[in-house]
Amino acid sequence: MNSSIDLIGILSAVAVLTGLGIGFGALLGVVSERFKREDNPLVEQINTLLPQTQCGQCGYPGCRPYAEAINQGDALNKCPPGGEATIHALADLLGRDPEPLDGEAQSEAKVAFIREAECIGCTKCIQACPVDAIIGAAKLMHTVIEDECTGCDLCLDPCPVDCIDMLPRSAPITQWQPVVAHSSNMIASDRQPASGGS
Repeated sequence: MNSSIDLIGILSAVAVLTGLGIGFGALLGVVSERFKREDNPLVEQINTLLPQTQCGQCGYPGCRPYAEAINQGDALNKCPPGGEATIHALADLLGRDPEPLDGEAQSEAKVAFIREAECIGCTKCIQACPVDAIIGAAKLMHTVIEDECTGCDLCLDPCPVDCIDMLPRSAPITQWQPVVAHSSNMIASDRQPASGGS
C-alpha cells in the first residue's frame, strides 16, 4: 500500500516538473521571438571602423551606439580619437561626403600616466575608465596599463588631486629592441681583475 502511494507521489511530482519545464520553455520561446534583435551588418562595419576608445567624446556612451546613430543618419565627424582618417573611411563606406572633424583631434597618440607618489587611492579614475586600463585598490596607489589605455582622458576630471597626465604613447612592446652591450664586462664591479701570476 505504501509503495503504491510513494510511486503515485513520484509520478505526480515528475509530471508536475515536466509540465513546468514545458510551460517555461514555451514562455521563453515566445519572449525570445517577441524581443528578437537582428544585428545590422552595416552597423557592424561602421563599428569596426571606429577606434573603440569608448570615450564618449562623440556624445554617445561608446562606439557601438555611435555606429548605430551613424547608420540612422547622424554625422560622421564626431570622433576625435578617430580623426580625419576615420571620417574618410566612414564616408567611403556609406557613400557620403566627408565633413571636417567636429572637435579637436589628437596630434599624437596619448596615454594616461598617474604620478604614483601623489595618488591617494580614491578609485575615481578606475570608475571613470571605460576600458578598465587602470588598476589599483582603495587607499592604495593606482597605475595605468599602457597597452589597454585608449587615451580618452575621461580619468582626468574625476581625479581630486590632479595626479594624472596625458603623455605621448611609447612604442608598443612589439617594436622593442634589445640593448646590445658593447663591453664584455656584464656586471659593474669595483673589484680589480685578478693578476695572472698569483
